[in-house]
Formats: sequence, C-alpha cells, structure tokens
Amino acid sequence: MKKGLLIVIDGIDGSGKTTQVNLLIKFLEEQKIPYGVISFPRYGDNLYGKLIRRYLDGEFGGIGKVDPYLISLAFAGDRFLAKPLIEKWLSEGKLVLANRYVSSSKAHMGANLPEGKREEFIKWLDSLEYETNSIPREDLTVLLTVDPKVGQANVLGKQKPDLHEKDLKHLEEVSKIYLSLAKKENNWYVIDCMEGGAMRTPGDIHLELVKRLENKI
Repeated sequence: MKKGLLIVIDGIDGSGKTTQVNLLIKFLEEQKIPYGVISFPRYGDNLYGKLIRRYLDGEFGGIGKVDPYLISLAFAGDRFLAKPLIEKWLSEGKLVLANRYVSSSKAHMGANLPEGKREEFIKWLDSLEYETNSIPREDLTVLLTVDPKVGQANVLGKQKPDLHEKDLKHLEEVSKIYLSLAKKENNWYVIDCMEGGAMRTPGDIHLELVKRLENKI
C-alpha cells in the first residue's frame, strides 16, 4: 500500500473483536503487509485510561449516575494521546487496526442518553474527536453484530463483567445505535456473526472480514 489505512473493528461486548483482530494480525504477517495495531481503551497506559477503568468498575456509580458527555472526554483523551502513533503508522503506509474507536463511544455513551438526545451527542462527539482533537478518520469500520444475550454470555463466561457488560438493556441499546450508524455511514461494513441462533466460527467470520479488507486494499 502506498497510503496507510485505518481499519476499525467494533461491536458490542462479546462480539469477538479481539479474536478477529488477532486473526487479522496473523493474516497480515503471512501476506507481509506492514501493520500497526492498537486497542482502546488503553486502561493502564495513561490517566484517561485509568479513569475509564474506574468508571467501568462502577466507582463513580451506575450508568445512569455518570454524565455521558463528561466520561466521553476521558475516552477521547485516550485516543488523542494515541494520535501521534497512529499518524506515524499511517505516514509509513501501514494498515492500522484499531480495536474500538470513536464509534464505540458513540454507541456506548449514546446508549446512556434518552433516544431523542443521541443525535445531538453524536454530532458533539464528531466535533470533539475529528475537529477539536483532529484524530485520523477511519477508512473502514467493520461492525461485528451478535445477539446481545449471546454477546453478554460470551463475556460473563470469561471474566468479571464491567458496568456495561453486566447490563443487558445497555448492550441492546448499544447494538441498536451501532446498526443505525452503519446505515448512515458509507465506510461501514456489517458482519453478522450469528447463524441459526449461535455464533459462527471465528474462522468463518475471519474469511468474510479478509475478503472485505482485500477489496479495500
């Protein structure tokens, strides 16, 4: 590639984002395609990440107790600190994989607002992230969709759930916002990770993702 590409892998908790990123890394290495990979939030890397961890651990109260606008500043700050690294990778012509990005804040924080106030919030977030902070815009966002109940079960079986993961209603609202965003943006691609009420195999999902990625490259 002559120009770097920013590829975002996103979806609700338990949709298999990290698994697909790891499979993509293996693919890129096999194809000798230069890449960089970053996962948000970066909990232990900076003060913003540590603040996000405290929020997700419920230290500041339940979802309804935390102002989505205020906590979004922490998520945005974490990404802003990663800006120089992402820009460096892109300038070197690398394919940059981001596990979550601005889209994640739009969905998760937007879900904490009444439906009628979400559009205004998303516009505010776009202005903050892309204009004020001037972080790179994604070239492609791949949305992994799963039944929220299945996604939650995938997470609950592996670790102690955070504030978002243990709230099924929250995950259902997040899923709706993700799908709404995918319909409005032309640089989104949706992969349905469900078949017959169960998760498709990681390898099957990976093959579909790679096919879409090859078209983009």
